[in-house]
Amino acid sequence: MKRYFLIFTLVFLGSRIFSQDTLTVMHYNLLYYGEVTGFCNNSNNSLEMKDPHLRTILNYVKPDIFTVNEISRNEAIHQHLLDNNLNINFANYYKRAASSNTANSNIVNMLYYDSRKLRLKKQYTAQNYVRDVDVYELYYNSNDLAQGDTAFIVCVVAHLKAGNTSGDANARKIMAENTLRFLETRFSTENVLFMGDFNYYTATEPGFQIMLNYTNANMRFLDPIGQSGNWNNNAFYAGIHTQSTQSSSTGCKAGGGMDDRFDFILISDEVRFGTNNVRYVQESYNAVGQDGLRFNGSINGPPQNMAVSQQIADALFNMSDHLPVALKLRVDKLLDVNENTSRPFLAEVLPNPAADFARINFHLPSAGNVVFELIDLSGRVIQQSEDFFGIGKHQQNMAVDGLIPGFYFIRITDQNNRIETLKMLKK
Repeated sequence: MKRYFLIFTLVFLGSRIFSQDTLTVMHYNLLYYGEVTGFCNNSNNSLEMKDPHLRTILNYVKPDIFTVNEISRNEAIHQHLLDNNLNINFANYYKRAASSNTANSNIVNMLYYDSRKLRLKKQYTAQNYVRDVDVYELYYNSNDLAQGDTAFIVCVVAHLKAGNTSGDANARKIMAENTLRFLETRFSTENVLFMGDFNYYTATEPGFQIMLNYTNANMRFLDPIGQSGNWNNNAFYAGIHTQSTQSSSTGCKAGGGMDDRFDFILISDEVRFGTNNVRYVQESYNAVGQDGLRFNGSINGPPQNMAVSQQIADALFNMSDHLPVALKLRVDKLLDVNENTSRPFLAEVLPNPAADFARINFHLPSAGNVVFELIDLSGRVIQQSEDFFGIGKHQQNMAVDGLIPGFYFIRITDQNNRIETLKMLKK
């Protein structure tokens, strides 16, 4: 009997492990990878120079989904990256999407993925103004795939117009609008990641606001870290800046040090709340190698990098003038009991820090009245509201403009006495 019980236990645990998987997603601007120009050429940006550093970074992050900007439009280069940087040391399971370039740009996007875990169902071009925005529809290679049960992940990869003029910002807005219009007809209720080098200098840019507050509420995206603000040359956001890894220009790589947040992975509500078997892993988002001590400095310069080893910092410095951004997704058909108990609403407050108002995103497991309380550090309730909500995802706004700067708590309680508490910083 003990023998049969042990076998049953191992089979049960094995099935649970297989049904719950964590995927690592990384996006990276590769800086004219394989593309020779007058300023990025074989003397300062050759594949022979870049590949060893790219392999070091990939081996460190080990992405299951790897999307890129600024790779040459030459399909042989797309294959070169796969063969010489991913499928090495006896690996042969990474695959790539088909090459596409309807805008006829000299630099394009590409997606690579671990075929042991994922399959590519279909790919699209969402728009081709300035450059293509590519859409890749992946599905999870689950153990019950034969029965038609799986989880889909849609990766939208964009490299928006660079530059800091009003015309550049307007071009970014047009590209964002075109993309959202394409997505809302096909993927408005799907697990969508919108990633890329967006070239936004501030969260108030029209293009970024369209992504966050699109007219169709089902097609709005969230910043997983809720760090909306004036990122450009602002030390307050030093911990999330992604460009430039260099304090001085090499002719190819931009100089100026870490002082811009250009690179993003935004997520749909479905990914945030985990309603379609894919869920963002809280606090997993990061700019690889960014320790918050790099403002206007290089990624591998003093002080010692506290986020990665010197070897990784050197690889990031030598590979590109951008940092990769990464997050983790949980493919989960069995909702984790502990998380469901401690975080019944999977709530999030944005922006955080908040200035004038806080938007609370939450998912209600059953219809009923919900109470929202704003609490100071002494435990005093300084604001309270109550509203009725149906089952599903919702937003609740809370005015915080009159608060003294500092930390506060937001407590959410439903009629079944389920409680979740969030921390908010008022700036």
